[in-house]
Amino acid sequence: MKNSIRELRKEKKYRQEDLATALGVTRQTINAIENDKYDPTLLLAFKLANILGTTVDELFEPDPTTFK
Repeated sequence: MKNSIRELRKEKKYRQEDLATALGVTRQTINAIENDKYDPTLLLAFKLANILGTTVDELFEPDPTTFK
């Protein structure tokens, strides 16, 4: 699943560590999500969107091949 977390995080001048602390996860989790290696839970996705000032729909773009 593609996402715009890295871009929004940098716009807000957050480090991965800052975002991880605010969410109660590790920096490695944030890194994995940003690099499309891990899909967050729905609750974590909503928390990410809230902190970054956006919606889940705008933050994540599903891979169209998963709907075939």
